[in-house]
Amino acid sequence: MAEKKTKKAEVEATEATTVEAPVVSEAQANPEKFLKEFDWHNYEEGIEQVADKKLEEFEKLVSENFVDTLDDEVVEGEVIHITDRDAIIDINAKSEGVISLNEFRYNPDLKVGDKVEVLIDVREDATGQLVLSHRKARVIKAWDRVNNAHDTGEIVNGFVKCRTKGGMIVDVFGIEAFLPGSQIDVKPIRDYDQYVNKTMEFKVVKINHEFKNIVVSHKALIEADIEEQKKEIIGQLEKGQVLEGVVKNITSYGVFIDLGGVDGLIHITDLSWSRINHPNEIVELDQKLNVVILDFDENKSRIQLGLKQLSKHPWEALGEEVKVGDKVKGKVVVIADYGAFVEVAEGVEGLVHVSEMSWSTHLRSAQDFVAVGDEIDAVILTLDREDRKMSLGIKQLTPDPWTDITSKYPVGSKHSGIVRNFTNFGVFVELEEGIDGLIYISDLSWTKKIKHPSEFCNVGDKLDVVVLELDVEGRKLSLGHKQTTENPWDKYEKEFALGTSHNAAVTEIVDKGATVKFNEDIVAFIPSRHLEKEDGSKLKKGEEAEFKIIEFNKEFKRVVASHTAVFREEEAKIVKKAVKRAEAQAAEAKPTLGDANDALQALKDKMDGKK
Repeated sequence: MAEKKTKKAEVEATEATTVEAPVVSEAQANPEKFLKEFDWHNYEEGIEQVADKKLEEFEKLVSENFVDTLDDEVVEGEVIHITDRDAIIDINAKSEGVISLNEFRYNPDLKVGDKVEVLIDVREDATGQLVLSHRKARVIKAWDRVNNAHDTGEIVNGFVKCRTKGGMIVDVFGIEAFLPGSQIDVKPIRDYDQYVNKTMEFKVVKINHEFKNIVVSHKALIEADIEEQKKEIIGQLEKGQVLEGVVKNITSYGVFIDLGGVDGLIHITDLSWSRINHPNEIVELDQKLNVVILDFDENKSRIQLGLKQLSKHPWEALGEEVKVGDKVKGKVVVIADYGAFVEVAEGVEGLVHVSEMSWSTHLRSAQDFVAVGDEIDAVILTLDREDRKMSLGIKQLTPDPWTDITSKYPVGSKHSGIVRNFTNFGVFVELEEGIDGLIYISDLSWTKKIKHPSEFCNVGDKLDVVVLELDVEGRKLSLGHKQTTENPWDKYEKEFALGTSHNAAVTEIVDKGATVKFNEDIVAFIPSRHLEKEDGSKLKKGEEAEFKIIEFNKEFKRVVASHTAVFREEEAKIVKKAVKRAEAQAAEAKPTLGDANDALQALKDKMDGKK
């Protein structure tokens, strides 16, 4: 008891020496306010109350030393430790953050002490750990930089990762952007692979915030410089000026030349003095060559260039020794229906008209004689150096078959030929190359009534002919086919003379009468009146009877017969009188065959009861 009293006395003495004045608590000074603001929850939980002053000091220290971990805010942190899988980052928060090393694959040299940008991904995971994201921070920062580059026109560096459809994929600030093929360079790009894995400068030309798409251009960086060069070049353009250019593009109609930012066109006809089928026969892509300015529009935006004009025109270089009548060699370059163009020297062409390809007068096409690419011999027929025109001939290399035509094909001689063509009035027959003759339709057959030659023969058939007429000056040959055989109507004229009787059957009942076929060539007409039999009835089809010839016309191959004249004496007398009258007229006046036909026709009409 004495010891406790002694310690109590010592404590009281110490307190008396250190405390100068009694301390009055807030509860004692203002008990009503104390009770009103008292934290009964902490009291019930047994939590010791902390003085407000100490709380304020603690809050001040926290605000000065720790960052506010808000979502979507990028802060800078320091790498304080690296494990096999993660990097421990101090962002000056209450605890360190963790980031997977996969997010630093682009930076294999990451080490402790490096400063990195991070984003608060998870404030506290299941273990209470702060989880950060470097990749998300890079994306947010990259988008800020990309948008700023787009707004200000800043030039950015990008890494070409790979090819894609229509262009390339470029890494800009860690974000994949699209580089269209048309935006790589001012000239068309044929090999995209040459740009892969290269770092280049670009300009951000388009951003789609909705789909997070970025389009960049390398072409835009050089267009400004090129535009200045273009203005300078255009301002100095003059017709006839010779410039160096590079083949930029080749089309079927010409070649586009890059003159250093300005494009000009060489039309296919201005590439070479010779004919060409495609410009790639003369030039190739990226080839450097000199060109001459031929023309341009007022704005000088369309420039017409020439290549062949840099060399002398081939006609001017054509030797004076070349003259009409010379034999030349050449290559067929163009074929038309009317002839073929033959290049006898580079850029010098002559026309071989189809009529000069063969001595034949039969109409044919140039394709029947030559083909493009053929090497042929020809003779110069005309030569006009001023108008740069030349006509050639092929047939002149062989003798003219008409020179000895009278000895080879005299009138009356027989030959064989090939049917080459038809007309409405006859058939053209080729006896040999260059010798054609015409058979008129009336000279094809003695007996057949032919309306068109195709009824008698076909093109390509072989026919025997006789030369009927020969016109050497007009180079015309008249032929006959029927003359190769005897005229059967000479024999029929006697066999079927007027008044002769013949037995036959009625072949067909026709208008105003009937027909009777006596043989393969003779088909006679029987007027209706002359079909009457002795009993008054008329002959019918297929009925056989005796007939008398009352008309025979060898010229027109017309035969008229009568059955009634067989038994009626009056008709028989009329026939006899007609025969005598015809003979008398033939003896006295030697009438034409047409007159005799008219007389016989009048007699026939009288017998038919027409008059």
